[in-house]
Amino acid sequence: MTDVRVARFDEIADGDHRVFSTGKREVGVFRVGDKLFAWENHCPHSGGPVCQGKIFPRVEEALDDEKKSLGLKFSQRRNIVCPWHGFEFDIETGLHPGDPDVRLRKIPVAVRDGDIVLTLPG
Repeated sequence: MTDVRVARFDEIADGDHRVFSTGKREVGVFRVGDKLFAWENHCPHSGGPVCQGKIFPRVEEALDDEKKSLGLKFSQRRNIVCPWHGFEFDIETGLHPGDPDVRLRKIPVAVRDGDIVLTLPG
């Protein structure tokens, strides 16, 4: 494992993200409040640059007690949408909302002395 400093924490605004080239791979780093999430910039569907896609609020269906639809609403959670084929992934979990077996590859990320540090596999 190799630690790589990619930026200062305050260089990424809350709700924003950046993609970093780290030698053989690209990594998207997403900031949600004071938390960071890092994903390999490779869509498991067809290899697209998923972290370069748009970010949208997740659409959820509201249900009543009898499971009858009350309509669609936007969630507080946000998804990354792959620019190649529209596959969506939760920014915080990396999971595809319709198939939990389809997920992004997580890259360990931490803040040390104000720096964003990725821990990359060898």
